[in-house]
Amino acid sequence: MSEPCELTAVELTKRMRKRELSPVELLDSCLARIAAVNPTLNAVVATDEPAARAAAEAAERAFAAGEDPGLLAGLPLGIKDLNETKGLRTTYGSLLFSDYVPKADCGVVASLRESAGGIFAKTNTPEFGAGANTTNKVYGVTGNPYDPALTCAGSSGGSAVALATSMLPLCNGSDLGGSLRTPAGYCGVVGLRPTPGTVPDETRVNAFSPLSVEGPMGRTAADVGLLLSAMLTGNSGEPLEPFAGRPEQADLLTALPEVDPGGLKVAFSEDLGFAPVSEQVRALFRNRRQAIGGLFAEAQDRDPELGDADRLFETLRGLNFVASYGTTYRSKPESLGPNVKANVELGLKLTSEDIGWATAEHSRLFRRFVQLMQEVDLLIAPTASVQPFDKTQLYPAEVDGRKLPTYIAWVAITYGLSLTGHPVLCLPCGLDENGLPFGLQIVGRRRQETRLLAIGQALEAAFRGIPGCAAPTPDIAALSRG
Repeated sequence: MSEPCELTAVELTKRMRKRELSPVELLDSCLARIAAVNPTLNAVVATDEPAARAAAEAAERAFAAGEDPGLLAGLPLGIKDLNETKGLRTTYGSLLFSDYVPKADCGVVASLRESAGGIFAKTNTPEFGAGANTTNKVYGVTGNPYDPALTCAGSSGGSAVALATSMLPLCNGSDLGGSLRTPAGYCGVVGLRPTPGTVPDETRVNAFSPLSVEGPMGRTAADVGLLLSAMLTGNSGEPLEPFAGRPEQADLLTALPEVDPGGLKVAFSEDLGFAPVSEQVRALFRNRRQAIGGLFAEAQDRDPELGDADRLFETLRGLNFVASYGTTYRSKPESLGPNVKANVELGLKLTSEDIGWATAEHSRLFRRFVQLMQEVDLLIAPTASVQPFDKTQLYPAEVDGRKLPTYIAWVAITYGLSLTGHPVLCLPCGLDENGLPFGLQIVGRRRQETRLLAIGQALEAAFRGIPGCAAPTPDIAALSRG
């Protein structure tokens, strides 16, 4: 029999509203799971049990009275440690903020609290979210739930691990170059990078950059739809978000419409035409492409025209890091880790000619991609260039013996899609030959998150019937033994 914490968020909300499950019982189940597996994995790094218990008890009273206290009522939530949470330690993975306890919620957390979600736990992240491996000097490194010696990726690694192991039913994430998608792929969960501005974020230093977005994570597409709907509730950051815009059919996010994949035209690309991708991942992707290609009306092999995406992303990312951390780099360089320093230093070397080129090239790339997405319904690509690696390694320095030019080059398969401004859903698609999750990126049209999630839900159901493609689950008993 499943523990309450192992049920999907959608199923939990149904049972709690029917009074078949107590919110307090759910919280206790999550606490027990955290106690069992978190010492092995280090995904949950701070908790506020009194506040979470008070929220659970309030939800229980409301359900007993026949009231509807909010979309997320009774659900204990995990919040990435880059998001400020009132009264709950927020460190950004940096020693500069190791004792920081915010006096107010950031906009996205305020929306979740307004939806009656219990703000219960913080999930681990690298320093200031820089780097695709979840490790920092405040809390240490987070392990992969399928092999704790390996990385869970980053920067939303703590959230992905907490979901995969059922420590928490829902968690938020954020994504600039793949920070939400790579951990989802490595941990066998679902993550959505929305169209920029879908989830308003008033905290970004560079408000006019479309690269960094807030997004939902869950164990199913329906769970992600539920959390995204809550993120849109009264978000106080919307007036300060220059890209603000709601998804089409946003009212259907909590009850996704049925979609038949058999009517879709799909493009498959194993490397987006430019990204370094290992032969192992290429083989896995070709296997999955053959297994699932028949689900669609038309499946074609086609790379998007992303031009010099490497140079473009490095330029735009460097600018963002100078804006965010340039002053600290000059005044207290010893307080910053190597990933943050490397990005700031790259940005400081840029010339006005570099910046002008990047502005024009980004516009050209976007317009070419819009044209592609007018010709197909979806673009499908791998979630990562390599499968999970040693968690003590900050990043893979090479792919199949080919040395990579920068520490971030190994996530080109995700940052290439960040540049397009389109929503990307990460879905698990079975395990590799070593028992590690394999994930797919599924790109939809702008502002069509609801349709993309509905397609994801249909594909989840289809994958369950295809050998080797069903969403995996980790061995909780083994993790509990440490």
